[in-house]
Amino acid sequence: MTISHDFFSQLTQAAPRLFELLSAFSQVRVLVIGDLALDEFMTGEVERVSREAPVMILRHESTRQVPGCGANSVCNFASLGASVQAAGFIGNDDQGRAIQRLFAEQIVNTDGIFVDGDRPTVTKTRISGHARQSVTQQMVRVDRKSDALPSLALQQKLVNYIQQQIHQVDCVVCSDYGDGTMTAPVIEVALAHHRVIVDAQKDLHRFAGATVFTPNVPEAEKAVGYAIADEASLHRAGNELLSQTKADMVLITRGGDGMTFFSKTGNNQSIPAFNRTDVFDVTGAGDTVTAALTLALGAGASIWEAAVLGNLAASIVVREFGTATTTVTAMRQALSALLMDQS
Repeated sequence: MTISHDFFSQLTQAAPRLFELLSAFSQVRVLVIGDLALDEFMTGEVERVSREAPVMILRHESTRQVPGCGANSVCNFASLGASVQAAGFIGNDDQGRAIQRLFAEQIVNTDGIFVDGDRPTVTKTRISGHARQSVTQQMVRVDRKSDALPSLALQQKLVNYIQQQIHQVDCVVCSDYGDGTMTAPVIEVALAHHRVIVDAQKDLHRFAGATVFTPNVPEAEKAVGYAIADEASLHRAGNELLSQTKADMVLITRGGDGMTFFSKTGNNQSIPAFNRTDVFDVTGAGDTVTAALTLALGAGASIWEAAVLGNLAASIVVREFGTATTTVTAMRQALSALLMDQS
């Protein structure tokens, strides 16, 4: 896509620094605290309509399991080369063991993951089907979860772990999908770190005092209580969120419209989307933005540099179906291609 001349000039001038920051991602240590989930993608071919009910019968072809929610955030950091520790809860079930296995494959430190025998691992199973020579389409999603909170004893174990590790890392990420991990005691101890990045779907005020918040437009609208329909309402919302969260920065991700960041210093800027045509699936793209932005800040980036790298990372993963991650190598290639295409 074509981006404005002014932004391209700014990007070109910053390119050497951006490549330098990408090289430093592997030196950043991150603690991710969040709701750990498993995403399952089950695919089959439609054989016929059932005689038992007016539903399709699928012949199973494959099932793919990938980390979801906060677990996807963890794997985004690992894929980008960071030293990452995961903290949260899984159930005493096959899905929880699958998350542990997937983390082990990416060399993620799992000492902060505690097994909750009273609640299942949050699991989201997407069932997709296709007829012969047709496109595969999602038909239904089945969620497995509990609305109960972890026991107080388990919450305290998590708090104790965070207290032990928080001063050994460069950044703390709170990945809140509303599944019970981010209780008040956990949030309180997480906010003791000097660089806390929050990716939460609702109730952002609970994390007041964190460094950066990364809501998308619907999450920002929910927080401020009105629709973001134009530039005026966007800037009003961004500044209200800064006040509400007492953050250094609020980054509102806007899909095909890119992203806009608001800083307590008044340095507010919009960054255009780097990829608006090859978009196949936005699942988990917010986790990718958060990971790249966090690592950039941990490596010493300015707010603008961090937002650009977060935007760049998202432009890569939306090209793939399902929850995806990217790498520093892929980001280097994408940045080089972007600079070449616009020149």
